[in-house]
Amino acid sequence: MNEQDLMEKIVSLCKRRGFVFPGSDIYGGLANSWDFGPVGTELKNNIREWWWQRFVQSRSDMAGIDAAIMMNPKVWEASGHVANFSDALVDCKNCQARLRADHLIENQLEGVKVEGVSPADLSKIIFENELACPNCGKTGQFTEARKFNLLFQTQLGKLEGDKSVVYLRGEIAQAMFVNFKNVVQTSRFKLPFGIASIGKAFRNEITPGNFIFRTLEFDLMEFEYFIREEQWQEQFEYWLSQQQQWLKDMGFDSSNLRVREHSQDELSHYSKRTVDIEYNTPFGWKEMFGLAYRTDFDLKNHMQHSGSDLQYFDDASGERFIPHVIEPTFGLSRLFLMTLLESYREDGERVYLKLHPRLAPYKAAVFPLLKNKPELVEKAKSIYDDLKATRMVAWDDRGNVGKRYFSQDEIGTPFCFTVDFQTLEDNTVTVRSRDTATQERIKISEINIFLDKALKP
Repeated sequence: MNEQDLMEKIVSLCKRRGFVFPGSDIYGGLANSWDFGPVGTELKNNIREWWWQRFVQSRSDMAGIDAAIMMNPKVWEASGHVANFSDALVDCKNCQARLRADHLIENQLEGVKVEGVSPADLSKIIFENELACPNCGKTGQFTEARKFNLLFQTQLGKLEGDKSVVYLRGEIAQAMFVNFKNVVQTSRFKLPFGIASIGKAFRNEITPGNFIFRTLEFDLMEFEYFIREEQWQEQFEYWLSQQQQWLKDMGFDSSNLRVREHSQDELSHYSKRTVDIEYNTPFGWKEMFGLAYRTDFDLKNHMQHSGSDLQYFDDASGERFIPHVIEPTFGLSRLFLMTLLESYREDGERVYLKLHPRLAPYKAAVFPLLKNKPELVEKAKSIYDDLKATRMVAWDDRGNVGKRYFSQDEIGTPFCFTVDFQTLEDNTVTVRSRDTATQERIKISEINIFLDKALKP
């Protein structure tokens, strides 16, 4: 299977089985807008809940917050986003297509990375290499690259003449910095400690498509880990290993992963060191997770602009200082896509998602062998109702059992239980495994024990 075929199959499966739908579909859609369907929502929630349990709830040095999407615009001025949060764009004078200059270059010049390169130098690369417009194919028709701010603007105020500009957040980090003092005072944490958050972010950017990899609105999971300056290298390596270990625990093959160090030219205005954990997608190596050492940039700037004292007081030493920060970032929306890419399998005519059981939308499915036999349906329903009380379980009585198996395989359900005529005689059911397609019989009374053991984290 070539890479383009894989991507097309993933997109088709997502719509067919209810993972992802085009946004506003009945009105012709909206560019770069996608809705998560019933099983997609379950998968996304399972990824989110695993992350929260692993990096927040199971640790004694982490607290979570759920912050507002709109913040005082002074926050974004202090953070540098109003001045620096931008992409360089070019227009094709022949077809009027508007394109990101970095994507244009990196898609046509293999191995070239231009993150952080100035608009003037991007224009020079485009003109010297006579890059073609991917929309119309013409060369030499691009305008000079120019900066375009990515923050979405909206207005706040009831009266037309009394409205002020506010922004939809371009990242979720700033609320954690702004709430640093509140968390320290209410949680009594001692350094090092972290503040975690999950939520929507918005970027008014030109996207290259690639399904849900890069969209105008997306979900992030990240935390700011506050440290003493001298701890940054040790903590940086620790959190990089923790990010890699989670991917391993989720079932990702290490051959599909790599760590890429940002060059000095690529570094964001707040970062002293940044690395990306990249995944080998059908459209190239792309960022999956990020890890940045943000120094004391954010707290220092918010302290200067707000007038609030955001220093940390060490009771033991009597010191007051501004902590430094390590920031591990996990893109939930793109992790969702890469989880599908990683788990997609074909076995003859059978397609299945080899999802970690903890991520599977449904942990099991229950079928009556025949839906026109009331005694089978009643028995199957009683099993379904019992399982449904403690876990997500699917019910399916459509078509023949073979088609039901294939349907559950495509959404990654680890096990299917079928109630047949033998069940009525000895209270056993057929259990069929997603990964091996093998079957065995177990007692109804042992189903919960079987699932607890098989689905153990």
